[in-house]
Order: sequence, then C-alpha cells, then structure tokens
Amino acid sequence: EFGHLEMEGRDAEHWASARVRTAESLDWPAWAERVNRYLARMHALFWPDVFILGGAVSENFDRFAPLLRSPAELRAAQFAGHAGLVGAAMAAAREEDIA
Repeated sequence: EFGHLEMEGRDAEHWASARVRTAESLDWPAWAERVNRYLARMHALFWPDVFILGGAVSENFDRFAPLLRSPAELRAAQFAGHAGLVGAAMAAAREEDIA
C-alpha cells in the first residue's frame, strides 16, 4: 500500500492523512503542504495523469483543492468516504448476476 511509503520518518498515512490533520490540529494549508509533498513523491515514482483523492476528506475537496499542487490532474473520488462500501456492493451484485 502506498500509504506505507516513508515520509518524514513515518508511514505517509500517519503523516498526511485526514485523521492526522484532525489529531494534530493542522489547518488546511499546513495539512495541504504535507499532501503536496506526498503527491510529489507519488508523481516522481509513477507519473500518473490523474490523482483521485478519496476518503471522507474528499467531501471537503472544495476547501483544500486550491491549496494542492501537482502536475497531474486532481479529482475528488465520486463516492468520497463511501467508495469501499459502494465497491463491495457492486462486487456483490456482480456475483449475484454470475450465480
């Protein structure tokens, strides 16, 4: 998982996640700078055309998106923090169709 990439001596998910933003009382600009550094690292490794930012924080995409920088296009995940649930439901429905 890319969340386990090392950033500042910690797993990226323990340094730049929305949970960390809340736990460390980071304002949007301070948190976005961490996300920018993570995106830069991901871009240097993989050169994607698009990053899709998910999780519950993507529901606030309009608040922090102007603070983000990336050569890749940045988009909020369509289902935000519910993507896993929606994906599981879609997989279950597909299994029903097969059976």
